[in-house]
Amino acid sequence: MKILLVEDTRAVAVLMAARLSALGNEVKVAENGEVAVREFTDWSPDLVFMDIEMPVMGGFEATSRIRAYEATQSWAWTPIIFLTASDTADNLVTAIEAGGDDFMSKSVPEQVLQAKMKAMARIAALRERLSFANQKLNEQANRDGLTGIANRRHMDILTDVAWSEALRKQTPFALLMLDVDNFKKYNDHYGHQAGDDCLRAVATSIAATVDATNTTGLTENAFAARYGGEEFAVVIPRASEAAYKTLATSIVDAVRELGIAHEKNADWGVVTVSIGGAFLTVVTGELAAAFRLADSRLYQAKERGRNRAELT
Repeated sequence: MKILLVEDTRAVAVLMAARLSALGNEVKVAENGEVAVREFTDWSPDLVFMDIEMPVMGGFEATSRIRAYEATQSWAWTPIIFLTASDTADNLVTAIEAGGDDFMSKSVPEQVLQAKMKAMARIAALRERLSFANQKLNEQANRDGLTGIANRRHMDILTDVAWSEALRKQTPFALLMLDVDNFKKYNDHYGHQAGDDCLRAVATSIAATVDATNTTGLTENAFAARYGGEEFAVVIPRASEAAYKTLATSIVDAVRELGIAHEKNADWGVVTVSIGGAFLTVVTGELAAAFRLADSRLYQAKERGRNRAELT
């Protein structure tokens, strides 16, 4: 197990760390509560041994801060055992209220320490399994079941965060609305299974193009999502207008170059997308207005022949 040992007395810390290491654990020592909180967030230990009385920040406050940090994570709970030479009733109550789970004497007998470690190892294994299961559940909740990219719910959450940041920092914000051209005709002609395959391929192409621009630094934290049906969206926080236009054009080209046959798609003969965009140098007003602007330009792209992006 990874154990964070929080103890300000060097002699006690060295001795306790040696005992825990001898039982096969990886031990990190923090000399006070402030260091402990920092190490906890950076290292993610399986177990914390926490002294109570320490300079800078005591064990009760450090525990409260650790629990507050864990509350911001999707799933987190780490056992915290207080190390004490005085297990008074007042200390026990305060420890539990601060978020601690148990008390242990600094001079605990070896056989008791070994028993505690066996119990904690079982808990650590359970935490790992639960954390993995929770991660999978979160992924399923945030991903569109058909295409594998972000779903509408997750898109709304991420977009609200990006919009709020743009408002606060007065940074640019860009948005693309995309629609697969003549998709109903595609479904009617090729069948719904082919339609699903088409949407998956288009979504993969859009997401790959967005990821490529993030990787090259042209955009930062841009992401693609399935908006609904054959519609997709790309949110582009903090991008320049040039990057916004380049990404939109790249997506149009990338989808067309997939070469998916579409006999009913007017002059193109392959699956294409139309894009409408909104670019705001300075964010004001409501996010919904940006979506309306991008949607109106998407309609223009359809009216002007499809397989194109209308961005200004």
